[in-house]
This record gives sequence, C-alpha cells and structure tokens, in this order.
Amino acid sequence: MKPAPFTYHAPRSVAEAIQAIGTLDDAKVLAGGQSLMPMMNMRFVSPAHVVDVNRIPELVHIGVANGRIEVGAMVRHAALLADGTIRRHCPLMAEALAHVGHVQTRSRGTIGGSLCHLDPAAELPVVASALDAVLTVQGPQGTREVPFAQWPLAYMTPDLAQGELLTRISLPVLAPRQGQAFVEFARRHGDFAIACVAAVLTLDARSRIAQVTIAVGGVCATVVRLAAAEADLRGQAVSADAFTAAARHAHALDSADDAYYSADYRRELTSTLVARALGIAAARAAQDTPQ
Repeated sequence: MKPAPFTYHAPRSVAEAIQAIGTLDDAKVLAGGQSLMPMMNMRFVSPAHVVDVNRIPELVHIGVANGRIEVGAMVRHAALLADGTIRRHCPLMAEALAHVGHVQTRSRGTIGGSLCHLDPAAELPVVASALDAVLTVQGPQGTREVPFAQWPLAYMTPDLAQGELLTRISLPVLAPRQGQAFVEFARRHGDFAIACVAAVLTLDARSRIAQVTIAVGGVCATVVRLAAAEADLRGQAVSADAFTAAARHAHALDSADDAYYSADYRRELTSTLVARALGIAAARAAQDTPQ
C-alpha cells in the first residue's frame, strides 16, 4: 500500500522544527522512519503533515562532559554501535544495539526516534531505563529535562506536549566496579523482543552489591523496572541464589496473553533472563574490581 496524501516539511533547525510541529494540525515527526513509514504505508496512521528532522545538524552529536554521555536525538543506531565513546563508556548501549533489526534498519533508525516511538519491545527504551537516562525536550515554552522514569505515560506514549521535540539524551558513563549486561529472547535475530532485560550492577569495596538496576522490555505495556528486586539485592554478596531469588519478582509483572505467547510464558522467560543478565553484569563488575 501507499500512504495517504500528506504535506512534507524539512526544517533546517530545531527552532524551525518546533515552529512546524507546534502550529501544523495533525503533524508527525519523521526521524529514522523505520516505524513511521511502514505504519503510514499500511495506513495505521495518516498524518496531514510530516516534519522531517533529518536535516538538522545540531541533533547529531556524541560527546562526554561532566561524567555524562550526551547523544543527539538524530544519531543513527549504526553510528552509536560503531562509536568508540559508546563502546568504552556505555557498553550496555552497544550490546543492545546488536539486537536492533538489521544493518539496513540500524543505518536509518535513530535513538531519538526509538525513544519517542516507545515500543515496549524495543531495545533502546530498556537501556535508557536501566541507565536512568535524562531526556532533553525543547518546545515553545523552552527546554525541560525529563528523567526516563517519567518519560513513558502509557503504551507507546512519551511525555511530549504539542510542539515539543526530543533533542538530546544524557547517559551516565560506566563507573568503576560496574558491570552492564543486556540479554534478549526473540523468535529470530533482529525481531522485536519477546522479552529482554538490561542490568547494571556496581560492587562496593567488599565486593557486595552497592547499586543495581534491572529494566525489562517486551512483557508489559511499557518498559518496567524491577524496583523490588533491586532493593532486595542491594548490600548482598554476589551469588546465583541471590540472583535467582531476585528474578522471581518477574512473576508479578502485569503481562498479557497474545496470539503467540501466554503471559505466564513471558513472565517465566523474563525471570530466567533477569537471573542471566545479573550474572553477566556481576562477572563484568568483578573483572574491574581489584582482588
């Protein structure tokens, strides 16, 4: 199929883009287009206006400042995956990106597009949740920063008001004694996840768990943090038993049955992946810990 008729706009600055999406009725922002264009072709969505932000150079940058990685919203998945700064300071991102679609998808898809589309089975929202990313949004009323925990309002609904544009994503750099891990189960490589888990675990001087975050995707209507499991693990020694016990919190997730997988299957699968991700993250943290 072909999309319904629409008017195309190509602003050259963030200010022009905000002006367009803030004043045009029924406008959609085109970032990488890997989700929007198929949806338009199948007429799941039929916007009257498409605002293409691919020609805005200020949205394409990767840098490190004050212990944070700053990534422009229009940086492509492929560029993130190939970037030495990301691999060195945010290995969780690089590990997750290897599961994102295929070469063609990663060559066009963008980090901002993924976080705004906010598919709960996509990899980058899970990474952003586990890392407590901070998102910078610009709009007619100025600039505001949104912690990722407040970003998803509902299923595929980000905290973006009329005329607002996601411009930057801020992530913490890899800390000493910290391990990061991303694991996913999908029907085929490159498919959306049936379940995926990102874990970030930091050890203290006694090799006990000082901090840990566990984010889950593909199971609920939004990305979910296993806050109870995180609380249980803090202060504990690293052990398979501790990780297995923490992983049982996944059985309480509010998952739903679908045409392919039951809710119970997804919860059991998630529990297995949580224990696995924690074990990998702990092993990586230990490698950075003086013995």
